[in-house]
Amino acid sequence: MNKLIDLAPRSVEKMISDNIVMIDVRREDEWKRTGVIKNVHLLTFFDDYGNYNIEKWMKEFKKLVISKEQTFILICAHANRTRNIGNFLIDEGYENCSHLFGGMALWIQELREVIPYK
Repeated sequence: MNKLIDLAPRSVEKMISDNIVMIDVRREDEWKRTGVIKNVHLLTFFDDYGNYNIEKWMKEFKKLVISKEQTFILICAHANRTRNIGNFLIDEGYENCSHLFGGMALWIQELREVIPYK
């Protein structure tokens, strides 16, 4: 059984230029407030009210992660949403699912680079 992999910010930072698919699942207001990690794909999962449309999200997700063996990293504010989403994706058969441990909060606390959301 596969397990969601916790990746420390320093590990994710080293992967930015490796063309690893990174998916930020936060909302637009969060991207505007904190900025985003370079080369990240923006794909909101939960809306302001905690609702989601799994079919719609998976359709967009599958454009980024084209095989169940592909490595990808999920990113959110504190790693709570990504833990839930990652475990769901593992249950769906995705084998190389990881997330940013501590989320953007730890990333920013460690003074790692963010770019403004446009």
